[in-house]
Parts: sequence; C-alpha cells; structure tokens
Amino acid sequence: MKMNHEEYIKKKRERAVEVASGMLDGSIHYLEGAIELSSLRYEIGIPEDDKDFLVFIGIASEVDHLPLGSSRQYWSQEALDRHEHEIRQSIEWAKEVSLSECKSIVVRFYA
Repeated sequence: MKMNHEEYIKKKRERAVEVASGMLDGSIHYLEGAIELSSLRYEIGIPEDDKDFLVFIGIASEVDHLPLGSSRQYWSQEALDRHEHEIRQSIEWAKEVSLSECKSIVVRFYA
C-alpha cells in the first residue's frame, strides 16, 4: 500500500516521539537519538529553524567525530576506550542543553 504525504509525515513524527521518549527513558543512546532527531526534522513537516530541533543539529555537529552507533564496529578497542570519557561528558552536556526539547517533541507530536 502506497503512503501519501500526510501519512509519511505522521509516521516520521511518531518516530520522533519514539526517539525523544527513548532518549528520556534511557532506552535510546542519548547522542545517537540526538543525531536521528537532527535528521528527522527534514521529514516531519516543520520549519527548518524549529526551536525544538535546532539544538539537536548543534549536538550532532559537536559529536560527529565520536564513535557512535553502528560505526563503532569499525573502531579499535583502544580508540573506543580513548573516546569513552568524551562520550560520557558529551551525553551529560547534551542532556543539559536539550532535555526540555526532548520533552516538547513528545508532547507536540504524540498521536
């Protein structure tokens, strides 16, 4: 069955809620979720400068050099160990600057 534009946007908004909720409850890695939310903003029918999503663009930019997600499998254990402290610090910083935006995304787009 083919999906129309409104159904596509609805599905992507539901994914944004899943990601933000997972970031809040710890079931989704906070930095990986921020990167996904940064990408999802193009697909959910909001202005490019939406205040709830802008912060995730900044987070994604700040952590793009870190071994996160599926790319971790290509990093050596030494490199993973070397970056672990920075990843933990980045998670704490990201939570400080974006926790309210995660909550707002859940409230705005919860179906």
